[in-house]
Amino acid sequence: MRRQIYSSLMWNARPETGMFAAMAYDELLEQRIRRFLTGRGTKHEAKRMMGGLCFMVDGKMCVGVEKNRLMARIGPEAHDDALTRKGCHPMDFTGRPLRGFVFIEPEGLESEKELAFWLELALAYNPTARRSAKKKR
Repeated sequence: MRRQIYSSLMWNARPETGMFAAMAYDELLEQRIRRFLTGRGTKHEAKRMMGGLCFMVDGKMCVGVEKNRLMARIGPEAHDDALTRKGCHPMDFTGRPLRGFVFIEPEGLESEKELAFWLELALAYNPTARRSAKKKR
């Protein structure tokens, strides 16, 4: 079954240039994540980040939507096993993969059961995840 991708344009201000940059992401995937987190009573906050939308749990990045794929913070211990699953590959923004973070392509998220696997994995790691250092302004 082929999924239809919906994209949402979000505007991100670039103060240094006075320009705005459009960020597109899969709105349907965002809704599925929100429905899952709300359904299990997980308090969360959505923030625009890394060209997409990240879901913060307990003030820490947990999962996100980047273009049409899921980003999941699953921790270093689960990383190697996760890479054997359908649609999963290392998260690589800078040319160097970040261990403990993965991207899951749409073919690995077709069913609610597949999405729930990744969300549960990220939520299981969240209590032990370290918070990012706050940037000084």
